Amino acid sequence: MPILTLTGAAGFIGARVAARLAWEQPDRPLRLIAHRRPVTAPPDGARTQIRTADLADPASLRGVCDGADVLVHCASQIGGPPQLCRAVNADGTAALVAEAIRAGVRRIVLLSTASVYGRGPFRGEHPGDLRPAPASDTSRTRADAERAVLDAGGVVLRPHLVYGAGDRWVGPGMLRLMTALDGSVGGWQARASMIDADDLARAVAAVALAPDGTLTSSVYHANHPRPVPVADVIAALAAARGVPVPGARLTHDEAVARLERLGRSAHDLDVLAVDHCFASDALWHDTGRPPGPGFPGRFARHADWYASA
Repeated sequence: MPILTLTGAAGFIGARVAARLAWEQPDRPLRLIAHRRPVTAPPDGARTQIRTADLADPASLRGVCDGADVLVHCASQIGGPPQLCRAVNADGTAALVAEAIRAGVRRIVLLSTASVYGRGPFRGEHPGDLRPAPASDTSRTRADAERAVLDAGGVVLRPHLVYGAGDRWVGPGMLRLMTALDGSVGGWQARASMIDADDLARAVAAVALAPDGTLTSSVYHANHPRPVPVADVIAALAAARGVPVPGARLTHDEAVARLERLGRSAHDLDVLAVDHCFASDALWHDTGRPPGPGFPGRFARHADWYASA
């Protein structure tokens, strides 16, 4: 049976994707690629190869796709120096795609991000309704990664906010922002598309393993179909952490001014203060998978993580 190669196999999502692939197709050999962190091999370790490679070092990618018919690319650089983002996300992905083409890989799947669209509001648009307009070095270079994959006939998944045990960005970032503002912008009435990390791993695996002819798009929004009021997310995070939600209401301008006085960017504020809702039904329809219960039914199992994160 052909090998399935997975990059980012030690990451927040990649480790979950590895476990999901091993569960869904226990007889398929997996080649798990990671850079710094150790990979925890799925239970069928005898059929799992573990390799170390660095997207910033194209020579280290040689052979990672040999014998593989599917490549799932979950590795990325988030933040850090602009040159590192380019080396990993843009140039590294281009080198990886070239290696996949050389090896005759049949399907390439990239886990990307809805941040390639830049600032909202977004209110239920499909991928075909939007054009990338990235506003940071991370999102610009991830948009470059998308182009390399799409040019090779691959499939791109764009989640917005991903939560779950191991999250060091979304939940902690919301709590830090709430604390810094000591208030809310209009009571956090905006809505956001979100997805549980395990549900996202299910979706990535489903796209990777989908029979030929069942995927109708090259780009999918990868979120639960029902957006979540930001106020509900903030309340759940604060409850898990055991801290009160500040009652003061600020205007957007007041919040920006307060963040500027603290030397903080207003970028995260924009993500939470205006709607970021993306139509995601096509992903679940094409893969034939249920999206799960969404934030109200999923968050409780991660509350202990957010209590201590």
